[in-house]
Amino acid sequence: MPPPSLTAARDPSAATARRRSKEEQGAAAKVHPASEKGAMGAAVGGGEGTWRRPEWCSLAGAAGVLRRHPLPALFACGLLLFMAVEYTIPMVSPAAPPLDLGFAATQGMHDAVAARPWLNSLLAALNTVFVAMQAGYILWAILAEQRPRAAVAALMMFTCRGVLGCATQLPLPEEFLGSGMDFPVGNVSFFLFFSGHVAGAVIAAADMRREGRLALARLYDALNALQVVRLLACRGHYTIDLAVGVGAGVLFDTLAGWYFDAKSGDGKNAPEKHCRSCQCHKALLSH
Repeated sequence: MPPPSLTAARDPSAATARRRSKEEQGAAAKVHPASEKGAMGAAVGGGEGTWRRPEWCSLAGAAGVLRRHPLPALFACGLLLFMAVEYTIPMVSPAAPPLDLGFAATQGMHDAVAARPWLNSLLAALNTVFVAMQAGYILWAILAEQRPRAAVAALMMFTCRGVLGCATQLPLPEEFLGSGMDFPVGNVSFFLFFSGHVAGAVIAAADMRREGRLALARLYDALNALQVVRLLACRGHYTIDLAVGVGAGVLFDTLAGWYFDAKSGDGKNAPEKHCRSCQCHKALLSH
């Protein structure tokens, strides 16, 4: 006699009953979305529809955030501080000259240079030499070393500076001390926003760091800082011109790097990782 299980398997009515039983079990196992959401809410918040406070909202959590991420926390404090400052600070009237804290900080040097025209011309000549050093290094990089990144960054930067300078023409500071030895040589007109002097030095120094010329890069950074002080003292630029010049140098150096990375990847494949000195960009000049 066959076992009962085999008999049941051969019986059509028994097979149908088993199928119905499995379907009922599967239907019972499915949870309605609303029920599942309620169960999740109960698991997370202790009940349906309840909100659980983030961990960082407690004193211990805030202390942990400050310990692990001090820089974003500092910027958050700066946001709150300058929101209060911006909404309460008295605005400069249309008839008054701009308020520039960089001018206030260099007032003593401005008075000394204004009383000595020869010193103004000397500082202007030295600044022009530094600008020539920037241009000479960037030209050397593309012509002698076949590394075009710094040159492309400078082209991007000066084009953008020209567009912005035409779009918003700032008034020349009342105490501007011009000199025929300054760049552009001849004491001709120039754009105030933003400083091409500063941005060019940043681009050149960034290229030096990529090439491992750290001492030369530090020298250019120091000369750039002295250039900033001199431009403020002679009222050749507003403080915002100089600050944005630093950011523009970093920005356009980065954009030039992205451009060459994309060209090396032919726009199809992911760009290859380049060596630190970007020597692989040399081949792009022959394409």
